Amino acid sequence: QVQLVESGGGLVQAGASLRLSCVASERTFSNDDMAWFRQAPGKEREFVARINWSGHSRWYADSARGRFTISRDADKNTMYLQMDNLKPEDTAIYYCARRNGGGEYDYWGPGTQVTVSS
Repeated sequence: QVQLVESGGGLVQAGASLRLSCVASERTFSNDDMAWFRQAPGKEREFVARINWSGHSRWYADSARGRFTISRDADKNTMYLQMDNLKPEDTAIYYCARRNGGGEYDYWGPGTQVTVSS
């Protein structure tokens, strides 16, 4: 089984930065798109950012564009989400996921908590 594990969450004040990591423990997913999602308390899970297999194409939710940067390092089997200028509304559990060839997200990590105080 493929395992994805997120890390890097924490409690920060508004305006601070965090870098989340997602490590593929069993496979590199070198040919697959990957993405970050988040779920705030009492709300639906939402898309945050996506990166293609080569790392040269990126997509962002409106809420993330300009503040967050998605990247990946194939040598380390790791995807990152650099989050700058964090806002209280960014508070959520952040999940990484693998996108398969059919456009489905079929592997997920357990999530890492990000809390931003005002």
